Amino acid sequence: MSMADEPLYPIAVLIDELKNDDIQLRLNSIRRLSTIARALGEERTRRELIPFLSENNDDDDEVLLAMAEELGVFIPYVGGVEHASVLLPPLETLCTVEETCVRDKAVESLCRIGSQMRESDLVEYFIPLVKRLAAGEWFTARVSACGLFHIAYPSAPETAKTELRSIYSQLCQDDMPMVRRSAASNLGKFAATVEYAHLKADVMSIFEDLTQDDQDSVRLLAVEGCAALGKLLEPQDCVAHILPVIVNFSQLPSYVLYQDKSWRVRYMVANQLYELCEAVGPEPTRTELVPAYVRLLRDNEAEVRIAAAGKVTKFCRILNPDLSIQHILPCVKELSSDSSQHVRSALASVIMGMAPVLGKEATIEQLLPIFLSLLKDEFPDVRLNIISKLDQVNQVIGIDLLSQSLLPAIVELAEDRHWRVRLAIIEYIPLLASQLGVGFFDDKLGALCMQWLQDKVHSIREAAANNLKRLAEEFGPEWAMQHIIPQVLEMSSNPHYLYRMTILRAISLLAPVMGPEITCSKLLPVVVAASKDRVPNIKFNVAKVLESIFPIVDQSVVEKSIRPCLVELSEDPDVDVRFFSNQALQAIDHVMMSS
Repeated sequence: MSMADEPLYPIAVLIDELKNDDIQLRLNSIRRLSTIARALGEERTRRELIPFLSENNDDDDEVLLAMAEELGVFIPYVGGVEHASVLLPPLETLCTVEETCVRDKAVESLCRIGSQMRESDLVEYFIPLVKRLAAGEWFTARVSACGLFHIAYPSAPETAKTELRSIYSQLCQDDMPMVRRSAASNLGKFAATVEYAHLKADVMSIFEDLTQDDQDSVRLLAVEGCAALGKLLEPQDCVAHILPVIVNFSQLPSYVLYQDKSWRVRYMVANQLYELCEAVGPEPTRTELVPAYVRLLRDNEAEVRIAAAGKVTKFCRILNPDLSIQHILPCVKELSSDSSQHVRSALASVIMGMAPVLGKEATIEQLLPIFLSLLKDEFPDVRLNIISKLDQVNQVIGIDLLSQSLLPAIVELAEDRHWRVRLAIIEYIPLLASQLGVGFFDDKLGALCMQWLQDKVHSIREAAANNLKRLAEEFGPEWAMQHIIPQVLEMSSNPHYLYRMTILRAISLLAPVMGPEITCSKLLPVVVAASKDRVPNIKFNVAKVLESIFPIVDQSVVEKSIRPCLVELSEDPDVDVRFFSNQALQAIDHVMMSS
């Protein structure tokens, strides 16, 4: 809907709603600010509406949040970028409120407006706003100020830039930890706008101070930005300024100057470490970062090991295979039998990706035993994570070796007591079938596919029916006619109605793949016979199946077999059976009329 098309509410009513005691009415009014502004016109919006909003800020947090969001896109309603500065006062006030989400939204809107403002207006209005917030008596203003420096700095004159750097440095040493946390989390964005000489001198000095803060939450956020900072620096400067800090945080024994006691900081180091490798270059990676990463893989806190294990493949891609085999692989072996199931699960989710990195020989000798131990893990998520990535290993070692080494474990998992593991195996079967070929598949996995159709869990039976369709597509109708259809038809007389329903589902999926001839001669008679079932659920599923397969067969078959069956079902005592059979008859009539 265009702005012109949107109905214009009476302005007085909307402004009254802004003062109403009912929060919902105030919220509705705030969300219609653009409507009020269009009705008032640009000049009256600047002169009346914006000052009104600036004064009317002592309100519910939900209303203030909506106001902060609306003002961020308000430039067109005040007359364009030349008048954007009028939006700053209400947002400046919102930057000082106690509720964090309101402040964050106000900072986001100020950044959006500031990025569109003219350079002269930034110098005249935006930079003074940042200074006022940074000097605010209440900590909330100073917290908000930290998120605005990267917008203000690039347009500032040289003297103002020096002042902004100094102010940011002071915020990083603020008495309130909340302010220091905000300064630490926004340091990367601010650093990206600072000239290289000042980046090396001022910003890196700030970074080093933050990484030695007495609050672990501040150190944590400083470490989180280290990769972004590292990418801004030349490799030699990154090695000089960032690397020592990160190595110390990883608790490497040879660096006793500063060992971080907070596992949260080490957790963040584990997440950031591999990104630093590119910034520092190959030699420092080999000599400094690899030992640091090994230390994190062997950390005494499970959460740190989880973070480090989740990055093992990414880290190995950066290193050459020899280094990975020499330093990382021994740790991977230890982690595969870690006491924490979550560590093993994190490892299992990425370890298969190591196969292409290490190559065929190392995968066969070193990784395959680990894969097998994880496939037999007692925790289902570990087994699940291995199964879902088997194709990565197949590309490296080939199907023969895969089938010899891992297939027995896969067959065992096909009967796993956890249904999600069985489901993962089923979803992997078509890929495995295409890789193994028809002969091997028939010998080893064919019986399993039929067995799943009678699983106790509905999701497994549904997946098994889909699996048969995908196998029929992979190996062709002739193979399916020989290996799938006879067994499916045999199960159609199963005493349990849920299993009979699964067979109907399988028939509806197989019919388009098998084509009209086999559908008419083999599948349709079974469906028609099922319409006589004593269970209503079977009968209305028959109606659904007939509706799905009638487009496949000739019109004569529809009139001779399908329509009479549906007409009979449409007179069934059960309301659901009548509904679905009438729906199918209407679908047939519609197609007949259109053709």
